[in-house]
Amino acid sequence: MINRYLLCLVLGLFFISAFSQDFKITGSLIDNEQQTPIEAATVVLETLKDSTMITYTISDRNGNFELSGKNSLAKANLFVTFVGYQSFEKEIDFTQNSTIDLGSIPLEFQVESLGDVVVKGRAAPVVIKKDTLEFNAASFKTNPDATLEDLLKELPGAEVDADGKIRINGKPVSNILVNGKPFFSDDPTIATRNLTKELINKIQVVDTKTESQEFAGEEGDSENKTINITIDEDKNKGLFGRVAAGGGTDDRFEYAGIGNYFDNDLRISVLGSGNNINSPGFSFGEIQKMFGNANSISISSNGGFNISGRSFGMGSGIVNSRNAGMNFANDFGEKIETSADYFYSGSNSFEETQRNRENILPQNRFTSVSTSRTDSNVDDHSANLRFQAKIDSTLMIEVLPRFSYSEGQNTGSGNSEVTNVDGSLVNESDYENSNFRTTRNFGNRLTATKRYGDKGGFIRINGNLQLDNTQSDDFTNSQTNVYGDNPSQILRNQFTDGDNVNNGITTNVNWRIPIIAKKLFVETEYEYNSQNRTNTQLVYGFDNVSQSFDDIILPQSTDFESRNRTHKPQLGITYNDKKIRAGISAAYVARKLTGEDLLTDNTGNRVRDIDFENKFNALEASARLNYNFSQKFSLWSSYRLNNNAPDVRQLSPYLDVSDPINTLQGNPNLNPTNSHSFNLGLNNYDWESRTGFYAYIGANFTNDQVVNLTRVDDNFVRETTFTNVDGVYNANASVSYNKDIKLDSLRTLKIETGLYGSTNRFVNFFNEDQYASLTKRVEPRLGLRFTWNKWFELRPEYSIEFNNTSFNRDFFDGREFTQHSARLRTTTFFPEWLTWENDIRYIYNPNVGSGFQKDAVFWNSSLAYSFLQNKALATFKVYDLLNQNTNSRRNATQSYVEDVQSTVLQQYFMLSFSYKFNTLGKKGEVRENNWFD
Repeated sequence: MINRYLLCLVLGLFFISAFSQDFKITGSLIDNEQQTPIEAATVVLETLKDSTMITYTISDRNGNFELSGKNSLAKANLFVTFVGYQSFEKEIDFTQNSTIDLGSIPLEFQVESLGDVVVKGRAAPVVIKKDTLEFNAASFKTNPDATLEDLLKELPGAEVDADGKIRINGKPVSNILVNGKPFFSDDPTIATRNLTKELINKIQVVDTKTESQEFAGEEGDSENKTINITIDEDKNKGLFGRVAAGGGTDDRFEYAGIGNYFDNDLRISVLGSGNNINSPGFSFGEIQKMFGNANSISISSNGGFNISGRSFGMGSGIVNSRNAGMNFANDFGEKIETSADYFYSGSNSFEETQRNRENILPQNRFTSVSTSRTDSNVDDHSANLRFQAKIDSTLMIEVLPRFSYSEGQNTGSGNSEVTNVDGSLVNESDYENSNFRTTRNFGNRLTATKRYGDKGGFIRINGNLQLDNTQSDDFTNSQTNVYGDNPSQILRNQFTDGDNVNNGITTNVNWRIPIIAKKLFVETEYEYNSQNRTNTQLVYGFDNVSQSFDDIILPQSTDFESRNRTHKPQLGITYNDKKIRAGISAAYVARKLTGEDLLTDNTGNRVRDIDFENKFNALEASARLNYNFSQKFSLWSSYRLNNNAPDVRQLSPYLDVSDPINTLQGNPNLNPTNSHSFNLGLNNYDWESRTGFYAYIGANFTNDQVVNLTRVDDNFVRETTFTNVDGVYNANASVSYNKDIKLDSLRTLKIETGLYGSTNRFVNFFNEDQYASLTKRVEPRLGLRFTWNKWFELRPEYSIEFNNTSFNRDFFDGREFTQHSARLRTTTFFPEWLTWENDIRYIYNPNVGSGFQKDAVFWNSSLAYSFLQNKALATFKVYDLLNQNTNSRRNATQSYVEDVQSTVLQQYFMLSFSYKFNTLGKKGEVRENNWFD
């Protein structure tokens, strides 16, 4: 019976494919009155029966368009739309000819259109409105349980990687809004993975800009995009959300829930989650995403990560995380907007690490072997408030206070042995430590923007206050044995009372003066920055008599205060029109940095005479140019000269001897660092051929780079300070190409290729010997995505990374290593209520040292059953089916090569259930929610 079913299925698919024919439709769109070409109009080919989209394109700068592909229909409908014009429709008959030239098609001006509204019963799949790219969600087919992230993957020119990062036509998406407002502040992943497709009307893509920039009429950042999700008014009142829970082998578990209440301008969202599978916890049972961050076999497999400053599943190794949050947004009339959010994140984690490192020195080589274990517990609380008031049509004020509080505890233990090239032991150590810390952060930003005239001029005042305080208690118990000609033993049983304070205030005033209305401006700015830092570390030794930490160890203690003051006037000029955005500016930086150590002994005398004052004056400059050749092709470039003062710790001559075999001391005679940065990029997406080509090259050249100056003795005891060097540079380039090929009305193939390369030159010292290292990296990649609509999808990928490091001194040997990565993802969608997905990854590290696993096959598999009219989803998943997950990796720098292997999540089986609810209805009404219809 099964064989007959499969035979019928294959024959049916064969006949569908066999009776598909090639077609090609061309034409040219012109303004009927002016007889000029119409660029960026949307041309759609759709079925006559139900207006289902077959294919579509965008007219070019000459008004020409071409629709091509495979189709089994005898007739179809051609639909043309453009903002401000009447739409055009024509029935296409393929029985007479499969190649059809429609010639010139005149479009009449739409008198009834209002602004950007197209008066038409149905929406085009893609509409270009000035600087906005808009997609109609209903035009793109997805699975029944699709989220916003799933929908984005179907949009032409859009790419979504495994971590949820989005690129539109090669440009990164930095923010996601819902009806013009943040959804859980500026965290895009919560929106993309939890808003479902049925809520969405339009997806609008615009240049990223702040509320203040929008109000002032400034241009946004054309190289970063913001997505605005619009929800229809008839779906903007009610409740929606999801809940999920799962349990598995090895005591693995997860639970998550998010609920949203929308009432026109009022929005309230709450969420909570917990798991011990290194997951962010907001995937709600969706097939692949239920694996969360742990789905990857990335070489540094790590459960902890941050999104927009919030921590999810903090820690590394095996993480047991818990999260909860609430978001509120509301408008009070037309002038006042408010939003607030609170987020809690906590975790417990542990990690064991084995590390083999070859340390490369001019006169000798040392091999260190170490093992360690770390256990941690962290609880974080953060809150943000946004208040915006439009006093009148020319004045807007924003207030954005934020607060965070964190408590953490870390305990660790480990040991290490260091041997020289002949295998002799030169030093060994073992340690136990624990750390308890409390961090409080408060910040507040105030922005006032005043527009004047009607030519684009404005004055803006910004003020930013930052108050940070971290208190810590550190306990260390260690034993270090140093061998060789002068053997010694160093015992440490110490307590360190730490208190770090960083208070700062930044103010700036911007004045934009229009020269040519809304195009050419003179930009003036003045910025003042003041930072006060205090670093107090009081180290106490253990008294065996009193059995307490009583005696302060003055050589290891410090009470260091520093102040950083800068004045920065700036002058520039900018020009903006439809095709060109350009700007150039120059600034003078006057910086004064002072520091002193206030530590005193029991007689009131200062322990060390550290009191310095450094003044750094420098020029900074920037230039940028963006040129849009057409709606398809754009070019951008930039240059920046930066001047950065050394860090206070690099300047302070305080001698840190807390690590007996690695001491550290600053250098008050350091010079500021100057860097020249160049960037050039191009983006080209051809709507007609569904082809995208993106390229980028960037370089940075640095003088007076601050580097470590390390002296190492025969027992591998290191003394480090800092110095300046010239000749440091880095450059990187990337090229990517993708193409969508519509094989017929059911089958599509997407090709994604890319090449990344980089080179870095670094200058450093060992025992007064200066050397330079040059590291080159090349990584080509290829990915395919074959989709047979409603049946299955195949996505193979392959990449290989080549690394080469060479040195300009003979006492260093060059190094080369390679890493291979392959991946295959398969998904079947038949029957429609059952989805089977597999994700197989293969990693091969041929250069990893003996004792470390060189390769692994990592296979996740899941089977999802959708029921209750696609509201419920039951998922059975297997994580690491072959039980080969590893965390082996090779790291290389100019001074060492190391192999590392650490704790990683192992195989488990899990059964999960998720349910989504939705009562969204029209304004002023709530529709019934038939929970189990």
